[in-house]
Amino acid sequence: FSKSTNFSREKQDSVATRTEIKHVRAQLVEQQRCLEQQTEMRVQLLQDLQDFFRKKAEIETEYSRNLEKLAERFMAKTRSTKDHQQYKKDQNLLSPVNCWYLLLNQVRRESKDHATLSDLYLNNVISRLTHISEDSARLLKRSKEIVFQLQEDLMKLLNELYTVMKSYHMYHVETINAESKLREAERQEGRAKGAAGAAEPVFGLRMEERHQRRNAARKMEKMREKRKAKYSENKVKTLKARNEYLLTLEATNASVFKYYIHDLPDIIDCCDLGYHSSLSRALRTYLSAELGLEASRRAGLEVLEGAVEGLDPARDRQRLLGLYPTAFCPPPRFGFQAHMGDTVSQIASQPQVQAELTLRLTQLQTRLASLKLENEEVKKTWGATLSTLQDMTVLDDYDVSQSFTHSPSSESVKSSVSDGYLNKPSLAKRRANQQETELFYFTKFREYLEGSNLVSKLQAKHDVLKKAIAEGEPFKVLSHFFHINSVGSDDSTKAIPLLVESCIRYINLHGLQHQGIFRVSGSQVEVNDIKNSFERGDDPLIDEESNRDINSVAGVLKLYFRGLGNPLFPSDRFNDLIACVRMENLYERAQCIQKILLGVPRATLVVMRYLFAFLNHLSKYSDENMMDAGNLAIVFGPTLLPTPDSLDQVACQAHVNEVVKTVILHHDNIFPDTKELPGPLYETCMTGEQYCESPFSEPGALEDTEPDAGTETQTSDEEGEAVEAVARFDYVGRSGRELSFNKGATLLLYQRASNDWWEGHHNGNRGLVPHQYIVVKDRRVEVLSKVATPADRLKKKRNQFSG
Repeated sequence: FSKSTNFSREKQDSVATRTEIKHVRAQLVEQQRCLEQQTEMRVQLLQDLQDFFRKKAEIETEYSRNLEKLAERFMAKTRSTKDHQQYKKDQNLLSPVNCWYLLLNQVRRESKDHATLSDLYLNNVISRLTHISEDSARLLKRSKEIVFQLQEDLMKLLNELYTVMKSYHMYHVETINAESKLREAERQEGRAKGAAGAAEPVFGLRMEERHQRRNAARKMEKMREKRKAKYSENKVKTLKARNEYLLTLEATNASVFKYYIHDLPDIIDCCDLGYHSSLSRALRTYLSAELGLEASRRAGLEVLEGAVEGLDPARDRQRLLGLYPTAFCPPPRFGFQAHMGDTVSQIASQPQVQAELTLRLTQLQTRLASLKLENEEVKKTWGATLSTLQDMTVLDDYDVSQSFTHSPSSESVKSSVSDGYLNKPSLAKRRANQQETELFYFTKFREYLEGSNLVSKLQAKHDVLKKAIAEGEPFKVLSHFFHINSVGSDDSTKAIPLLVESCIRYINLHGLQHQGIFRVSGSQVEVNDIKNSFERGDDPLIDEESNRDINSVAGVLKLYFRGLGNPLFPSDRFNDLIACVRMENLYERAQCIQKILLGVPRATLVVMRYLFAFLNHLSKYSDENMMDAGNLAIVFGPTLLPTPDSLDQVACQAHVNEVVKTVILHHDNIFPDTKELPGPLYETCMTGEQYCESPFSEPGALEDTEPDAGTETQTSDEEGEAVEAVARFDYVGRSGRELSFNKGATLLLYQRASNDWWEGHHNGNRGLVPHQYIVVKDRRVEVLSKVATPADRLKKKRNQFSG
């Protein structure tokens, strides 16, 4: 029974081991199949990606062609237009047309970008995917060779384990059998010895029987010894077989563990060698292309967005006027066509019609006052309606970004934009309100234009009648206007009003370098004092040592021209003067202005020649006084050439300033010389002596000069009175006549050049120092400033010449 049990157990162990080995063999086969299947899936995935990108490249190519056709279709329409020719010339268009051009350029840009994207798909991404597929197949083949070798070695080891186990089981069974036989022999020997012991006292046994028993006992002992030896031998074999089995078992377990835990991941990594990184590079190429496309598109859209934000109706209006000058430029004034030798070209205010003209003027004034009041009310209503209409057109209902918000739900695209602009319930009502407001707006606009046109016509008649009545004695009025000093005098040098001549002379002597002259307001008290003195017939500026504020003197001069009943430029030629500005050629513009000014009275022309020569001289000191021709035109434009009330003040002011600026810069070409127009000329040196000092007139005027023998030089006196000053701020000279210095620098001041400038010394250089940038240390500055005034320097020079 024991032998049967052991055999059954041995058989069960053998079957279990064999089953386990079969299971491992099946696993190894399944592993190869899985690796092959995984590689096939990868190859199929790569093939699908190639097909996807190939199809996407075709779509991108087709889309690019369609975009190019779309852009070319509309570009062909615009190439022959005047806007396109102007765009090629100076890249300057009306803002809506500019937006249209940028939109077409954006479409063409997207067409090129999509063509580039298609090329990247075909020649870059697909090529990368093809290489990855080839690499995967090649790596699988080599990995399978390694897997097959490893699995074969593992199966050999498992078979060896099974063989060793069978040997161990066999020796163990033999040991058990030998042990059972040994035990059986020992029991038999024990029974034999027991029987012999029990019969020993019996002396009746025969010698033969005793001899047989002894032989049997010896045989039993020999059999036991033999079986014991056999048992010991089998036990040793079993021990060796068990040890070998255990060693092989550990080795097998270690190999199996290593194969499953370490080798299999390495084999899988070997199959995946470079797959993920290569696929990552291919997909990153795709991402880079798409992001580059998006960046290019965004850059183009940003340019278009800037153009949309730059939609400016005022600029487009000016641009439209400039594009079509022949269509929008005011025509020349209609001239009086004399009939049959009639030479009178003005309204005659003779005694026979004086009462009629006065009555008509009164009626016009009454009618104009009523019409202006009515038209002003219409203008206010029109302006309010315009504001309401503009509010209706600037609603922020253009943001549709929410329509592109993706959600996990499966709603259709149509449902996501169902609440768009066209589907809002209030749209129809809002458009109806807008159309109603537009109708009311145009009604009021028509009323305003009709009323303003009527006012303009009546105002023109009123002004002509008023001028004709007021100019009953034109020559007398003209003489009073220019305030000739000696009435009836034939001396043409007195044709400049005393106030104009004296103010200009004072500014010439003391204020050519004064910063902000004519722009900075002076003291109102001093302005009134100077004005009152001139009205009394005195000249408060005749004394060169008078300490008048330059800004106040400039203010008196501006106030004089502002208070004239008729401005210097003829009001009735305002539109003609503005039309001259539209000429781009400066010489032609100056010639146009010259022709218009030929109709100005000669006395007025003399004053204009004098004034604009002075303004031109003043603009040459713009480095110091910050008043170039443009800034002077801004100051004097509204005074010398006021805009009529019937025109838009803001729209015309830039043209007015341009007219005055042109006259300042080209006064010598516009105004006739003394041969054609006798009268005084402006002189840059107005000291009345042979010597004229102006430290700013020439670049080298501040350089030291060699003193004459026996004459004390001004430099020695000034250096004796030199004071120190510290710079409050950094300053960079705007010309070679000005010193540059840093904050905290120490400068030496020699004399006061003007209220705003010093003559000084710094780092071995001598030049001009701005007063506002320094702090004077020495208390002698008051004495130095007094000694260094321009009047004192002039007096000193006169003494030198008189000596």
